[in-house]
Amino acid sequence: MWRLVLAPQGQSLTSGSDENSKMTFREKLLNIDSNLGVQDVECLKFLCLDFISQKKLEKSSSASDIFDHLMAEELLSEEDPFFLAELLYIIKQNSLLRHLNYTREAVENLLPTRRRVSLFRNLLYEISEGIDSDNLRDMIFLLGEKIPKKPKTSLSLLAYLEQQAEIDDDNLMLLENLCKRVVPHLLKKIENYRRNKAEEATPVVNKETESSYPEEEEIVSFSSIKQLSEFLPVSSVEAAVYRMDRKHRGHCVIVNNYKFTTMTDRPGTHKDAECLEHVFQWLGFTVHMYDDVTEEGMENLLQEYKRHPGHVDADCFVFCILTHGKFGAVYSSDGVLIPIRKIMAHFTAHQCPGLAHKPKLFFIQACQGEEVQPFTSIEADAQNPDHMPPPLKDSIPVEADFLLGLATVPGYVSFRHVMNGSWYIQSLCTHLTLLVPRHEDILSILTVVNDDVSQRADSQGTKKQMPQPAFTLRKKLVFPVPRDSFC
Repeated sequence: MWRLVLAPQGQSLTSGSDENSKMTFREKLLNIDSNLGVQDVECLKFLCLDFISQKKLEKSSSASDIFDHLMAEELLSEEDPFFLAELLYIIKQNSLLRHLNYTREAVENLLPTRRRVSLFRNLLYEISEGIDSDNLRDMIFLLGEKIPKKPKTSLSLLAYLEQQAEIDDDNLMLLENLCKRVVPHLLKKIENYRRNKAEEATPVVNKETESSYPEEEEIVSFSSIKQLSEFLPVSSVEAAVYRMDRKHRGHCVIVNNYKFTTMTDRPGTHKDAECLEHVFQWLGFTVHMYDDVTEEGMENLLQEYKRHPGHVDADCFVFCILTHGKFGAVYSSDGVLIPIRKIMAHFTAHQCPGLAHKPKLFFIQACQGEEVQPFTSIEADAQNPDHMPPPLKDSIPVEADFLLGLATVPGYVSFRHVMNGSWYIQSLCTHLTLLVPRHEDILSILTVVNDDVSQRADSQGTKKQMPQPAFTLRKKLVFPVPRDSFC
C-alpha cells in the first residue's frame, strides 16, 4: 500500500467524492499532456512498447491517449502514478512531476525497487538521444538494404531494428557495430547496460537449497524458485487479484502428442486432452487443440499466438503440452527436444505486449527425468536418458506473471494410465472443477493437486509422483465461477 506523498508548499490537495477525485486526477494528466510536444509523445510511445500493443500506440496521437491505455492496463492510477513519473523522468520532463506529487529526487530514490521500464528499453532510448541527424543518415547508409524505408528519427530506426529482430536485449552486435563506426562515445552506454544486466541477473546462491543431484541440473530447483520470488513486488503478499473482467477470458492452446516418429506412442493422452478442453471451455477460454505437433509446427504455433491480436482484450493465457520429455524440455512429435524456457520466452512482455501484466499459465504433462519400467497399465512419459542433450538450469522466465505447472519434480518420471489419462492432468482437471466454484485461487488449487497426486501409487505400490509448480505471479489468480455447472 502506498503512503500519501504530500504536495509541495503552496499546492493543496483537494477532497470530495470519488468521482470528483478521479476528475481531479484526469485534470492533472491533461495538464501534463498540454506541456508535452510531439517528440515527447513519440518518446512515450517508444518507452511503452513493452506494455501497450504497437497497434494501439500507432493510433495514439497525444499523451492523453497513452495515459488512457496505461489506465486501462492498470499501469496508471491516482493511487499509484509512479510509472508515469518514471516515464517523465526518463524523457527529462522533471518539471511535470509536480502534477503527480513527485520530485526528481523522489523518483530517483524509488527507481531501484519500482522501475518498470526495462534496462534494454532504457538503453535504446539513451542511444537515440545521442544520435543526431547526421549520425542517423550515416547509420541508414551503413545498414543499406536492411532498411527498406528511411526512418525519420533515431527512435524509429531503433524500433524498426528491434521489430525485425536485428537487435534484442541479448543481441546488440549490430547496434554496437553502428555505434563503433558512427558514434563511438555511445559504446560506453552499451558497456554499462551489459554490466547492469549481469548484476541484475546474478543469482544469490543458497547452499541449503542446492539440488541434491550434483550430476543433474534441475529444470527449476528450490533455490531457483526462491530467487524467482525475490523479483516479485512486496505488494504480492497482499490480497491483490488479477483482473478477470475484460471482453474475453483468453486463449487456451493444447498440444497433444500421441504419435512420434522415433518414440513410443502415448496411449491415454487423448483422455487428458479432452478433459483439459472441457474444463477450460467451461472456464470461458477459447480452446485450440493441436495433435502430434512437429518442431516446425510448434514454432509456427508459438509465432501465431505470440502475435495473436486477441490477447489485448483477454484476461489470461493458457498453454498445455502433453508429450514425452526430459530435463527442462519436451519432445515434438518428430523427436526434437524443445526447451520449455524457449517456449515460454515467446510470451514475455517484450515479445508479446498484449499479455503484459496478465497471468500466463503453462501446464506440462511430460517426464523430467529418467525412465522407470512401467507395470501393466502404467506408462512413464520418458525416454532413454543416455541419449539426451544436457539439461537446462531453469525453464521459467525471470519475469512477473508466469506460472509453470510440471507433472513431476526434476529427475523423476510422471505416470499416465493408458485408458484413464495421466495422474497429474486428471487431478488438475478434477480440482479445477471442484475448487473454482469455491473461489479458490490457482496456487491453492495446485497445492491440493500436489497432495492428491503424491498419495497415488502404481498397482505394486512402489512408484509415486510429486508435481511441482514454479511461478512469478504478482497477484492471486481466481477464475470467475462459470454460470453453468460443470458436467
